[in-house]
Amino acid sequence: MVEAIFVALQVILGILVIILVLAHSGKDSGLSGAFGIGQSQFGATQVMERNLTRMTIAVAVLLVLNTIFLGFLLQ
Repeated sequence: MVEAIFVALQVILGILVIILVLAHSGKDSGLSGAFGIGQSQFGATQVMERNLTRMTIAVAVLLVLNTIFLGFLLQ
C-alpha cells in the first residue's frame, strides 16, 4: 500500500516537473509566451519567472528524494 502511494507520487511529481520546465520562457518564450504570461508590465514577468524557477527546483528536489526513498523501499 505504501509503495503504491509513493509510486503514484513519483508519477505526479514527474509530470509536474515536465510541465514546470516547459512553462519557462527561453529563447522562443516557451509555453509561457503562448499563454500571455510574458506580456506583463512593471517587472511582473521577472517575479513570475523567479517564482516559477523556485517551484521547479522544489518539485525537482521532491522528485529526487522520492526516487531515493523508492529505491530503498522497493529493494
